[in-house]
Amino acid sequence: MLLDKNIYLVKEQVQFMKLSGKYDIFDPNTNTQIGFAKEEPGAMIHFLRFLISKAMLPNIVNIYDTETNTIAFTIKKPFTFLRSKVSVYNAAGEYKGYFKGKILTIGGGFWIFDENEKEIAELKGDWKGWNFNFLQNGISIGTVTKKWAGLGKELFTSADNYVISLNEGEHSEDKIMLLLAAGLAIDIVYKENK
Repeated sequence: MLLDKNIYLVKEQVQFMKLSGKYDIFDPNTNTQIGFAKEEPGAMIHFLRFLISKAMLPNIVNIYDTETNTIAFTIKKPFTFLRSKVSVYNAAGEYKGYFKGKILTIGGGFWIFDENEKEIAELKGDWKGWNFNFLQNGISIGTVTKKWAGLGKELFTSADNYVISLNEGEHSEDKIMLLLAAGLAIDIVYKENK
């Protein structure tokens, strides 16, 4: 199952002239694919991406569990100008929480809230821009780290590989969903400007 792991390897699929992204999600311990994330914003938004920055446009990202071949959860970003509130919904379509982006930070990041408006973590980047920590009350509960794919791939494509790792401990399925969604949102929602 997708939402019962502590570590995830995310590989962006390399696509020429892509209008939407697809990301494969692996269990790095077994090297098996356990899910994938796919941008599915709709035909009109695809067309608007030729005219308007992707960062401003709304987006829907569905994350699928490959074991059940069903949606595990969904990330939705509305139209935004400066800072967006990105919402997360479970497989049944129930609202589970949101991310609130930071405006003035050196390394980037955002806050993660549950469905009751309670802050469950902060995702804080470093000055290099691709190492992030999940912080809960100032204590690290996980990381998101870019995994280098090789000089040729990094220079000639925009595809990223990264690891989302949660510290061992008691994490509810909803919390794992929000933290995994936050890790995916770094690249899919906040860093992808194409």
